[in-house]
Amino acid sequence: MSDSRHDVSLAMSEDDKLIDLNAERAKRVHDLNDKRLNEVRQAFEQAMPLGKAKKKPKNKPKKR
Repeated sequence: MSDSRHDVSLAMSEDDKLIDLNAERAKRVHDLNDKRLNEVRQAFEQAMPLGKAKKKPKNKPKKR
């Protein structure tokens, strides 16, 4: 009986169609978090739009 278990586990380990459910869940959670982050970012930009980057004017050095 222990030989048949060994054969089954060996066959399963060689199967390319196996899916790592933990890895797939982690990808999905990551995608959902990215989606939520983008939604919050868009809502924040609508509420408080970011101005374009202002260039600092080149001032002459102050004389002392």
